[in-house]
Amino acid sequence: MGQTGKVGKTVIGAALALAAGLCLAAETPDFTGVWTNAGGPGIGGATATNANAATLLKPEAKARIDAYQKLVAKTGDTPGGWCLGTGMPGSMLGSGGYPMEIIQRPEQITVIYEAHSETRRIYFGSRNAPEADRVPGRNGYSSGRWEGDTLVVETNNLVDQIDQRTTSHSDQATIVERYSLDGKDAQGRRILKAEMTMTDPVFYTAPVKLTKRWAEVPNGRVLPYECPEEMWNDHLAKLANEAGVPVP
Repeated sequence: MGQTGKVGKTVIGAALALAAGLCLAAETPDFTGVWTNAGGPGIGGATATNANAATLLKPEAKARIDAYQKLVAKTGDTPGGWCLGTGMPGSMLGSGGYPMEIIQRPEQITVIYEAHSETRRIYFGSRNAPEADRVPGRNGYSSGRWEGDTLVVETNNLVDQIDQRTTSHSDQATIVERYSLDGKDAQGRRILKAEMTMTDPVFYTAPVKLTKRWAEVPNGRVLPYECPEEMWNDHLAKLANEAGVPVP
């Protein structure tokens, strides 16, 4: 076989491999868009699939949570009231009627929750940071992979959070979310379903399993959530009051 024939076969082989890769990519659903809680505004839409998280709490974990609730009960203080995001898994499961936006690329999916402007970055493959470079936080570190048409997200590097209303956890918690499209609602909107499993041997006697559904918002937009601005305006008013002058 001549050199030309070898080159031709190489080019054809590369083209077939590229085509196969494109076909595989085409099978991956695109979750890009704005999504709101399925069922109506103000409805969290999260349902337990094994047992209520509170029934799985270990005694020592329950004691810590009860002490925390007693501490903040007098003032009603919450992390959100101090411009602190909910953190995982509450940021994904709750947020009342606030929507979320998904921006999807092959190497990274970005999720922006309107509530508290919380942002999650889900990395794929080589886009992931080395374990030693992953910084713990309220939303942890999330890495993703595709299993057919299901997006699987694994989150670790979480910090201890006893302030989450229904899903408090320790810094040993790990969370697995499985995202898939679940048909359409009566309005013809796509439904996105997440099946979440949180494992925390420090807080719970068994994994906590919950399911959450969203409905797509056609041409939707996420609005600013300016918690710090409100706190700054309140602080300016306090300063003006102490100085006996009107707010500039």
